[in-house]
Amino acid sequence: MKKLYSVIALLIVASLALSACGGAAAGFKVGQVTDLGGIDDKSFNASAWQGLEKAVTDLGVEGKYLESTQQSDYQKNIQQYLDENTDLIITVGFLLGVDTATAAKANPETKFAIVDYAYPDCFGDPADEGKTCGSTTELANVLGLTFQTDEAAFLAGYAAAASTTTGKVATFGGINIPPVTIFMKGFEAGVAYYNAQKGTAVEVLGWNTAANEGSFTGNFDSLDDGRSFAESFVQEGADIIMPVAGSVGLGSAAYCKETGSCKVIGVDKDWTVSAAEYTDIILTSVLKNVNVAVYDATKAAVDGTFKGGVYLGTLKNGGVGLAAVSGASAELTAELEKLQADIISGAVKVSQ
Repeated sequence: MKKLYSVIALLIVASLALSACGGAAAGFKVGQVTDLGGIDDKSFNASAWQGLEKAVTDLGVEGKYLESTQQSDYQKNIQQYLDENTDLIITVGFLLGVDTATAAKANPETKFAIVDYAYPDCFGDPADEGKTCGSTTELANVLGLTFQTDEAAFLAGYAAAASTTTGKVATFGGINIPPVTIFMKGFEAGVAYYNAQKGTAVEVLGWNTAANEGSFTGNFDSLDDGRSFAESFVQEGADIIMPVAGSVGLGSAAYCKETGSCKVIGVDKDWTVSAAEYTDIILTSVLKNVNVAVYDATKAAVDGTFKGGVYLGTLKNGGVGLAAVSGASAELTAELEKLQADIISGAVKVSQ
């Protein structure tokens, strides 16, 4: 009988402990602040929200988002979450770097995670802190969710060089910022590697790493810009285009589908899933698994293991990757698999 009572007591304690954890998660508030592309950008805003939705389902947290339609919304949206005593605030994108750091330093008890950014980000004049950069030091309450997308874009460049029939491929960006240009640099490097291995001379339009310059629309939402940039590159001879510009890229995809003159390489998510209507002209996609990073950050905040610093998604840990290459031969598939393994091992250097 005494043993029975002991078992019952243990079960009650375990039940109370689980209830306490569940109750904490149920009352745990997580808020996402989007960048200018909006929650349905079919890119990293949408992917971050997918990760938070999974946290709501799996962990029982309360999750919501606030959309930013102009840069002045960043600080306002963050402050709204602070006023609501939100436990974890997830900001999405490079452009939120200063506002996120400013809020985090003023509210050290609140946890933050920022997509495509990390601290310290001030490496020049300390007076720039809070103006053109966020912090001269790492922030204990902020986790930067970063991605080594040049690794996956390198594979995409190799695949594009192997697939072009005109000998010219292209890439362009939304805004000239590091999370955008890292794709373009990796893409160009992948094409160059293919040329070196195969003795070819495939040309890259839209970006030149040596000159540190390229083509940018100046926004992440104009479908018209996506169409016009694609048309211009096709006129120059390109038949494969990688837009690194959020929803702008869908304008390029529409042009390629309507004219049959080009194929596109998606970014951030697998476009054959997020933009399935363009599947027949999608060569592949450079994957940035933002959803996984956001979910993991939320889980760490809930279970008490959250700490500031940097998360880096790589080919090795699955944080980035390349979607299946449409029409790839067995030979190209094998080459890409070996190339990925060589990048992971360090045998092939993506950047010099």
